[in-house]
Amino acid sequence: MSPNMKAAIALLLTLFGSHLLVHGSADAADGLRYDYSASTECKSHSEPALYQGGILTESTRKTEVKNVRTENGASSPGFVLSNLTADTIYSFSCWVQIKGRDSALIKARLNTASGTTCIGTTLARSHCWSFLKGGFVLDSPSLSSLLYFKASDQNDTTILVKSASLQPFSQEQWNQHREDSIQKRRKRFITVHVSDAQGNRVRGANVSAQQLSKDFPFGSAIASTILGNKPYQDWFAERFNAAVFENELKWYATEPQPGKLNYTLADGMLEFVRAHQISVRGHNIFWEDPKYTPSWVRNLTGNALKAAVNSRIRSLLRRYKGDFVHWDVSNEMLHFNFYEERLGPNATLEFFQTAKQADPLTTLFMNDFNVVETCEDDNASVDNYVVRLRQLMQGDEGMLQGIGLEGHFGKPNIPLMRAVLDKLATLKLPVWLTEIDISRNLGLQNQAAYLEEVLREGFSHPSMHGIMLWTALDKSGTCYQMCLTDTNFQNLPTGDEVDKLLKEWQSIDIKGQTNVRGSYSFSAFLGEHEVSVSSGNATKRVTFSLDGSQETKHINVQL
Repeated sequence: MSPNMKAAIALLLTLFGSHLLVHGSADAADGLRYDYSASTECKSHSEPALYQGGILTESTRKTEVKNVRTENGASSPGFVLSNLTADTIYSFSCWVQIKGRDSALIKARLNTASGTTCIGTTLARSHCWSFLKGGFVLDSPSLSSLLYFKASDQNDTTILVKSASLQPFSQEQWNQHREDSIQKRRKRFITVHVSDAQGNRVRGANVSAQQLSKDFPFGSAIASTILGNKPYQDWFAERFNAAVFENELKWYATEPQPGKLNYTLADGMLEFVRAHQISVRGHNIFWEDPKYTPSWVRNLTGNALKAAVNSRIRSLLRRYKGDFVHWDVSNEMLHFNFYEERLGPNATLEFFQTAKQADPLTTLFMNDFNVVETCEDDNASVDNYVVRLRQLMQGDEGMLQGIGLEGHFGKPNIPLMRAVLDKLATLKLPVWLTEIDISRNLGLQNQAAYLEEVLREGFSHPSMHGIMLWTALDKSGTCYQMCLTDTNFQNLPTGDEVDKLLKEWQSIDIKGQTNVRGSYSFSAFLGEHEVSVSSGNATKRVTFSLDGSQETKHINVQL
């Protein structure tokens, strides 16, 4: 902990004593449900604190802390937190307003003996209150910590905070939140009613069910190395119902020279996924990073560039009309602005309009990194992403239809991840994790452990509509950051983790007998199912689909 932070904590203790000493136990949270609510609107008044403030007491929330100095010397409201425990999941939220400037990206930061880290952000304004939501998990206990706020641009900013809440959850409680959400969002109850030819209820009939296909898209990137590689194809098709091409549809791959189009690899990969009834995302129409823009395009300006981008959209989407369920129209535009810098601020909106005209039935996405992985990247804060998404939504409603989160993680901050998803959910658009991997620098075992946490968090969140891994094998048998298998397609620990979850998230071995009313009830994951009913010498099979309705599905079977 820096000398400035130690001095700040000492000052707080001197000024306010026990009012600011907040103890970090999760014991009081037994049975407490997680609150998925969030706001991305700036409101005239702050709303009540979540969890009634959690372990931040009422007296603490009413105490205005002044003259707390952060590491850059700026003043900030703050809370001294005592006895925070390791592995407890802390969910933090508050409402923020600033004075002296129109707007600023405000970060909540936590300082412990191990260092300082961002735990949440909000885009605060001077005339209204903005909601900040985040969280943290500590690797080791902290006897005394400081939670404070600062403007991301380092400028001295007057920050007001209301309705602050810090709620601890045990890992068991957090896991239960996930299971409850999965039961509500990913599964549905079914009751099978069995009768004979005369309409009499049949008691004791044997009922079994198996899932034929899954509703939730779960897949991975593939590369052209899958072409002609039967072991790779078999391994992939046995597991996944969704795919995305790693590089083969990018502009530099399909048109390396002006007018010389080559879709050979993409066509072959599309043939593979079609043959195995695998849905596929289109990635991407434009990559805003100049480094990955074709060299000949980088030399274009004005009308020549505009003609080239329109030709790119129409050529790509007309050729593959109806083949790709999604298209990432603008990739990583929170970090780069190659096209808008040259074609003006409406360029991206025009891309979406042209793409929708070329393929009206595809779903158009933005896609970017570091939105859900961290809150240290100012460009990719969830608040900046919301602003950008809203600009496209308001420009022509219905053009932007999906939110892509790449998800290239180091060690994940799971409560921050959930908080970011909560805020994005307020836009009521489908959210996808589009390029999930874990840094190779963490080692195979940590990759597997952290991958499990990210996938469980994503699959259980109400806003999530699909998950894609970024694990395509290249020609040398390596992957961008994380592979699932070795070159012989034997699972690595990450592959074992994926297989475990795929099995867990599928309805298998459902068996039972009808009760005295001739009924048997069970819960199953969404998708296509087959029920087999037998009694005596009579057997009947019924196929049905489970969608996301909250109502119990009733199946009538007459033997």
